[in-house]
Amino acid sequence: MAQQRIEIVQEFALPVAELFAYLSEHENLASIFAPAKITRVRNGDTSRNGIGSVRSLRILLAPPFEETVTAFKENELVEYRITKGSPLKNHHGVMKFYEFGSGSRLHYTIVFEGKLPLIANVIKPGLEQAIRKGLKGIR
Repeated sequence: MAQQRIEIVQEFALPVAELFAYLSEHENLASIFAPAKITRVRNGDTSRNGIGSVRSLRILLAPPFEETVTAFKENELVEYRITKGSPLKNHHGVMKFYEFGSGSRLHYTIVFEGKLPLIANVIKPGLEQAIRKGLKGIR
């Protein structure tokens, strides 16, 4: 099954610290992954949203799945993987944050495969569209 890749680079008028604080807070991701419902399962090992923190996502009628933060560097990086549930496998999300002029730039990459043939091909367009639309709403 072919690996899918979503890559989004977007600039924001917000300082890096503000953008990072918003996107690293699990509950705020509901605005990016609409119509998903996101709830915190557990805080991170040393910080609320850091390594080891877990969020649960429920999208429409599908069963919920969990994502766990695997790397976290304040104002620079958040990496996560799906660790429970989901029709996807080998999922890895990376958000990199940079200063850009008087604002910031986000480089967001997600790679994944489907557990069943063609499922990843079906999921990719909707997921990418939702993320792009959600990120445009951040001000």
